[in-house]
Amino acid sequence: MTNKRLDEIRKRIHKIKVELAAIDDMRPGSLTRQYKDPENQSGAYYQLSYTRQMKSRTEYVARDCVRELRREIANYKRFKALTAEWVALSIEHSRLRMKLARRP
Repeated sequence: MTNKRLDEIRKRIHKIKVELAAIDDMRPGSLTRQYKDPENQSGAYYQLSYTRQMKSRTEYVARDCVRELRREIANYKRFKALTAEWVALSIEHSRLRMKLARRP
């Protein structure tokens, strides 16, 4: 069972690497629509908020850039999910190898 699981982990890690290589431009943060007059919901504009190197940042985004920015944010979320999965699988892989090495 352990050798079979090791092979499964190796295959999944390989697939993750392929998926990571296919990720295009990315950007962290969340995009929200704000209003100059929230009560009447008039004067809409878009705002990107994110934290980078322990600093919180906010940027205004032009309306014609919103679609592309949403795609970049989705790519970043995908990147984070894939790398988290890769780390978890690597930990499991390491533990299983050590377990196999202890067997007589």
